[in-house]
Amino acid sequence: MDHNQMLQTVKERLPEKRYLHVLGVVDTAVDLAKEFSVSESKAKTAAILHDVAKFSDRDWMKSIIVSENMDPLLLEYHAELWHAPVGAYLAKTEFGVEDEDVLNAIRYHTTGRENMSDLEKVVYIADLVEPSRKFSGVEELRQLKEQGLDVMMEASVKHSIEFLESKNQPVFPDSLKCFKYFVQQKGKVKE
Repeated sequence: MDHNQMLQTVKERLPEKRYLHVLGVVDTAVDLAKEFSVSESKAKTAAILHDVAKFSDRDWMKSIIVSENMDPLLLEYHAELWHAPVGAYLAKTEFGVEDEDVLNAIRYHTTGRENMSDLEKVVYIADLVEPSRKFSGVEELRQLKEQGLDVMMEASVKHSIEFLESKNQPVFPDSLKCFKYFVQQKGKVKE
């Protein structure tokens, strides 16, 4: 399935406001991919499909998480997280995406994880900072592009963790591991 067909299918499943967000993520992901020498085509595919399951029925998503042996810990956290791994499942089963890096970029776009690929970072960041996002601090995150992909990613996951904590929401362990990974990388001596 080509990108235009994917976009059309996604458009049919999402409210207009969410579809406009997807378009913003696509543009931002392609821009970041160019900047950081990541495959623009892979970034575009992952960005188009990142929210494909966002408005799926919760009981159905829960059944997919169970039947596909996804991390059972997901079911102990807010259902808002479920659309990412279920989106990766749909990308593979319905849209024919075979590339594991693209699938992981969709799977981890809400939580991040330790040792992310550059494509995964691009999609995570693009989802957070695309042009329709208006939260306090978003402009500062966008400006970190000049300092590199890892600096942007660390700041982005830190922002997400702090936001959840400010709302007294539990933080999924992958997000904490992701942030810890970046902090630990800074402490390592480059050979």
